[in-house]
Amino acid sequence: MTKLQWGMIGGGDGSQIGPAHRLGAGLDGLFEFTAGALDHRPDEGIAYGRRLGLGDRAYGSWQDMLAGEKKQDNPIDLVTVATPNSTHFEITKAFLEGGFHVLCEKPMTMTVEEGEEIVKIAQATGNICAVNYGYSGYSLVRHMKAMIARGDLGKIRLVNAEFAHGHHADAADADNPRVRWRYDPAQAGVSAQFADCGIHALHMASFVTGQDVTKLSADTVSCIDVRVLEDDAMVNFRMDGGAVGRLWTSSIAIGRQHGLGIQVFGEKGGLRWSQEQPNQLYYMPLGERLQIIERGEANLSPEAD
Repeated sequence: MTKLQWGMIGGGDGSQIGPAHRLGAGLDGLFEFTAGALDHRPDEGIAYGRRLGLGDRAYGSWQDMLAGEKKQDNPIDLVTVATPNSTHFEITKAFLEGGFHVLCEKPMTMTVEEGEEIVKIAQATGNICAVNYGYSGYSLVRHMKAMIARGDLGKIRLVNAEFAHGHHADAADADNPRVRWRYDPAQAGVSAQFADCGIHALHMASFVTGQDVTKLSADTVSCIDVRVLEDDAMVNFRMDGGAVGRLWTSSIAIGRQHGLGIQVFGEKGGLRWSQEQPNQLYYMPLGERLQIIERGEANLSPEAD
């Protein structure tokens, strides 16, 4: 089986997201890590790439990588963009126009207008531009979606989604560069906590129900008042299949760890799943006893298997 040749921009030594992508890409054996521009410091990026086995396809900048891969007899098939938010648009645009598929970390761009331009470029070139919502890959999330699609819950009435943690609750961290940039519009874009975490909960709500949001109201707040962008948000929304939605996301919820979870309530039952306990799905049929569905058990849906 031919593997896809895969490259990465960002995700250098000490980064949070780089190892997650590289380990994830190796799980199914379908990707070969071939090229990278892993650090904004050229020498460090090249050295780290060579330590990871990239050889002369470890580049000092994304511009060098784009030019270099165009000259390869067997260039990469796709590239992951795992750089700071403010660079996503420029890099994604250049690689799409250069003939490469792109997996971009969210948020894809800093503004709606930039996002719309990326969509047009992807359509014009025929290249895929994808954004990674990896939590939808859990087995029991897939089973949840399958149960809803086959009507086990009947018509969906209500979706309640959360992604709340407390890791940015200390006001003394306001000047910590690993935290500060997330709340700076010049570096993060138009949103902080919602674009970072809340969007995963929103995606999960749409993914499992098969419905899209049509309208919403939102209350966003910076609980640590030196922050420009929000660290907490509550969103109410309506979906095109008739479901009502509630979403809470926060980075100042002390005592919460990862905090991604979803509940779906229909005419005939309810489902509840939490990413911190991903191997159990709680199912309450109307008028019956609670059932705990375990990952890997017999008679799950083909999607879960």
